[in-house]
Formats: sequence, structure tokens, C-alpha cells
Amino acid sequence: QWHLVESGGGLVQPGGSLRLSCAASGLTLEYYAIGWFRQAPRKEREWVACISDSGGRTHFADSVKGRFTISRENAKNTVNLQMNSLKAEDTAVYTCAAIAGRRTVGCAPSSYDAYDYWGQGTQVTVSS
Repeated sequence: QWHLVESGGGLVQPGGSLRLSCAASGLTLEYYAIGWFRQAPRKEREWVACISDSGGRTHFADSVKGRFTISRENAKNTVNLQMNSLKAEDTAVYTCAAIAGRRTVGCAPSSYDAYDYWGQGTQVTVSS
């Protein structure tokens, strides 16, 4: 049985940093492209970032570009989202999702429903 589990969320002050991790069991993440999504209260789910199965391609939403990075740790079967210079508007539940790399062109789709596996999410709150 597969699982995607996000961790690393929490409360941080504006300007601070957090590193979210997406860890998998039951599937080998290096064969999957990974997308990160977030959803704030009373707002639509928003695509945040993606990394291709090879790790060679990454893309970021304009709202986080220059502040967030995404990387793989294949030995740990994990994908990380490093979030720096956090703002109050980054407050949301962050969810990772996986799609088989052979089904992707480029990085990974921005549509949440296109993915094969999803985690439960981790809360990120940016507040002073």
C-alpha cells in the first residue's frame, strides 16, 4: 500500500524559512514527477512547484519564484520544498502529489487531478 506523507510544516514568522518534505512508502519517488500544491482557507487550491522524475526540471508559481526551491533526496525516497522569505500569504495547507514520470512532458502538470498519488497535507502558518 502506498503513502505520501508531508512533514515540516508549522508556525513561522514573516521572513522566516521552512523545509517541507514529501516522503513515500510503497512507491519509488525517483520514477515520479512531484508537484506541490497549497490551499488557503476560503481559496482555491493553487499549484506551487514541480520537479521532474529526473530532477532536471523544476518550475515554480510566480508567487513563490525566487523564494522556494525544490529538490530530491532519492536515497531517502523524499522530495523537499525549501521555503524562504515566507509571507503571510504563504499560509496554507501544503500537499505533495506524484505522477508517473513516463506520463509527463517537461516537469509535471499543474492540475491536481492529473496526479496518481496525493498526501494528506501539512499546515504552514506565517504570522507574527
